[in-house]
Amino acid sequence: MAQEVARGILPSDKFEFRRVHPENILLDEANPRLASGLGGDTQEELLRILWKEMAVDEVALSIAANGFFPEEPLLVIPKDPKENDSEDRNFIVVEGNRRLAAVMLLRSRRLREKHKATDLPDIDKESRKDLDYVPVHIYKNRKLLWTYCGFRHINGIKPWDAFSKAKYVAKVCEDYNITLKEIAEKIGDKHSTVKRLYRGYTVLEQAEKRAGFDIEDRAKNRFSFSHLYTALSYQEFQSFLGIEPETLKSNPIPKSKLEELSELMTWLYGKKSAGIEPVIRTQNPDLNTLREIIAKPAALAALRKGYALERSHEVALGDKRRFREALTSAKEELQQAKGTVTTGYSGEKDLYKTMEDIMVYSGKIQEEMEAKLK
Repeated sequence: MAQEVARGILPSDKFEFRRVHPENILLDEANPRLASGLGGDTQEELLRILWKEMAVDEVALSIAANGFFPEEPLLVIPKDPKENDSEDRNFIVVEGNRRLAAVMLLRSRRLREKHKATDLPDIDKESRKDLDYVPVHIYKNRKLLWTYCGFRHINGIKPWDAFSKAKYVAKVCEDYNITLKEIAEKIGDKHSTVKRLYRGYTVLEQAEKRAGFDIEDRAKNRFSFSHLYTALSYQEFQSFLGIEPETLKSNPIPKSKLEELSELMTWLYGKKSAGIEPVIRTQNPDLNTLREIIAKPAALAALRKGYALERSHEVALGDKRRFREALTSAKEELQQAKGTVTTGYSGEKDLYKTMEDIMVYSGKIQEEMEAKLK
C-alpha cells in the first residue's frame, strides 16, 4: 500500500486537489449504478461488475494510449470523515469508478488475468509509473457532490439506467433532506422525470416489503424498472393501485390495494420460482395494452383467469371497436396483396384456396351488414 500522496494542493471552497496513489482509493459500493441489482460488496467483486457490465475496456484502452487526462480528475471523499487529515488514509471514489477500475487493471497483470481482461495491453514501465498517482478532487462528504452527479447522470451527458437514477433521487431526497422540487430545479428537469422516478422507487420498495415481490425472483435477467415508473404515470394504473396523482411519499399504495400491487409486479416482471412469465414483453405496445385492460372489468377478469394479453385486450376493445379495426386491417392487407399479386403469386393452389375462403367470408359479412342497413 503506497503511503505517499503527491504534494501540491489547490484549495477550493468545496474540494482540494491532490494526486493520490490508486491503491489509496476504493471503488464505491454505494454507487447507485453498482447497486442496481448486480450484487457486489467487496472491491474485487465491484471490479468484476465494472469490467463485465460497464465497458471499462473502452476507458482502459484510452488511458493506455493517452495516459490519464488531468482534466478529468476522480471525485473522491474520505473513507471515514472522522479520521485525521493524514496522507495515508483511503478515499472512496464517488465519480469516476470506471476510470479507477481501468487504472487498477492496467497496473496489475494479476487483476487482468483474474477478471479475464487479457485483451488489455501491457503498458510499459514509464506509462505504469505515470499511473502511480492520479488526479483527484477531495470533497468532505457525498452531499457536496449531489448536484453534479444528479445533473451528469440523471439529466446530463452520462445517464445511468432508470433504476440507478431513481435510487439516487431517493437517496438525495431522504438522506440529504432535499425536496424533489429542488432536485428537479438543480438538474434542469422540465419533464417531471424526478417525480416519476421517485414514485416508481417508493412503489418498488413497498412491493418488496409489503406485497411479496422479490426482485431476484423476476423471470427475466434484465430488470426493466422503466416499465414500472412509466406505468405509474398513467391514470389507469394510478386508479388500479389507489394512488393519488400528486402523492409522492413512502408506501404510497393503500393497504387495500396491496394485492393489486402484487398482481401488477407479476404482470410486469413475472415470477421465476413459479414459472410465470411477464405479460409485458416490450414496453411498447404491451404497456398500453395492459393499461386498456385494467380499465375494463371484463378484460381484467379475463387476464386474471389466465387469458393472454392479446386475448384480454380483445375483450377490452369490445365488439364494435374490434369489428372496425379488423375490417380496416383486412382492407389494408388486401390492398397490399393486390399490389403484389403479379410478382408474388406463382399459381400456388393453397393460396388460391385461401382467396376463395376470403371471398366466402367477405360475402357473408357483407350480407349481414346489408341486413342492418335496411
